[in-house]
Amino acid sequence: MDRLKLGSLFDGSGGFPLGGLLAGVTPVWASEIEPFPIRVTTKRLPGMRHLGDVSSINGADIEPVDIITFGSPCTDMSIAGKRAGLEGAQSSLFYQAIRIIKEMRCATNGRYPRWVCWENVVGAFSSNQGFDFKAVLDAVIGIAEPGASVPMPEKNRWPYADVYMGDRWSVAYRVFDAQFWGVPQRRRRCYLVGDLRGQCAGRVLFESEGLSGYSAAGFRTWQRAARYPSAGAGATGGLCLNDQGGSRMDISEEVTSTLRAESHGHPPCVMAAGFCTEHSAASRSIGYGEECSPTLRAGVVPAAVYENHSQDTRYTGPLDTAPTVSSTYGTGGNNQPFVVSVHTAYTMTMCGFPQVSRERAPALLARDFKDPTAVNRGYTVRRLTPTECARLQGFPDWWCAGLESPEPTEADIAFWSKVWETHRRIIGTATKPKTRNQIVRWLQSPHSDSAEYKMWGNGVALPNVFFVLAGIAWCARMRDRMHNDSQVYLCTL
Repeated sequence: MDRLKLGSLFDGSGGFPLGGLLAGVTPVWASEIEPFPIRVTTKRLPGMRHLGDVSSINGADIEPVDIITFGSPCTDMSIAGKRAGLEGAQSSLFYQAIRIIKEMRCATNGRYPRWVCWENVVGAFSSNQGFDFKAVLDAVIGIAEPGASVPMPEKNRWPYADVYMGDRWSVAYRVFDAQFWGVPQRRRRCYLVGDLRGQCAGRVLFESEGLSGYSAAGFRTWQRAARYPSAGAGATGGLCLNDQGGSRMDISEEVTSTLRAESHGHPPCVMAAGFCTEHSAASRSIGYGEECSPTLRAGVVPAAVYENHSQDTRYTGPLDTAPTVSSTYGTGGNNQPFVVSVHTAYTMTMCGFPQVSRERAPALLARDFKDPTAVNRGYTVRRLTPTECARLQGFPDWWCAGLESPEPTEADIAFWSKVWETHRRIIGTATKPKTRNQIVRWLQSPHSDSAEYKMWGNGVALPNVFFVLAGIAWCARMRDRMHNDSQVYLCTL
């Protein structure tokens, strides 16, 4: 069969195009107005065309595709916002996507697109007392059956999964929580799939698991530690210790807290899964096994990393192991928190004297010892790095790397001048267009942590996207196989 083609509206980090590639779907075009995400996807997916503002796109004039995805802005439906709903300035862009889909179907006599996928926050269920989600369902179903109206559920409380079917169409939705799909964050999102020429939407979300190429084992790709530490740090997932107060620690499987801030009488600790099994609040000790590699620790020194603790000298331990952050003081208060990096040759003793040792060195010291390189005094929890945010969404570390253009061409400058002007016109944060020199300087160094943080915060969890698009690709293959074998179709054509 021919490869399915995908168009991505409100593209952001490029999650739907990348998920499509992993599922055997070809991304053809995308729409986005934020310059930094566009820069990322033009580097990572150079064959994908960028169409700009959704309000200026005519669905009849662009290349027809089999799948249109749209994670329309959720600002007005999130429980963290002002709950303006679909009538809000941002979330009303949902109807621009519906318009584009209808225009394309009208121009192709209903052939394209067959599939639509909408992603959004679970706050959509309660926005405007539940009537906003009804409007979403009515609009998507209305593409295939104009005038359709979905009844409100009992007490206006939408279930977290459901299927609607009619004459030659189907719509299904389901809530996914990213923590159960191989990434260490709790991120619940609603995925709605519409099959506008058949009755396969429910099969995509509820029956394709294991059949579409997805399996629980298959998502271990997202569970491995990234790059070089993978051999020493082990895989995420597995066992997680959960603080239940006092000296009690419960163990859960395959569910990992990103950060817990309750102390229950002793400092909170966040632990990467491994084989740590015992914690004592009184003695600040911890039982451990191999492959125990915490990402953030605010309560106890991991014995798997530090074999010996000397009150007035220094920490020592085995080579090639290191926590990202360790912030525990010794019993006398003389030992200061620090971060250890591997494969260096310089260490700092707790008394402030440097000492050379093989492949061990502190990265951060929380007390300066009269050293101007100190970065912190007292207790604090550090912010996640942009790379960690990429991992939380299931993306590779290098997704935002190598974005520079040392010598941009005239075509580059013209394209990005248009991108920045579109952004200025819509967002309205600048009164004047960027000059040519500003565009050139930005292209030479387009990355900033703030822009990357914003992109990941608005992005999608890649494993969830891959599952949905793999299910659509599986249904398409099954339909074609049935057609070729002249058997009864499982999906209405």
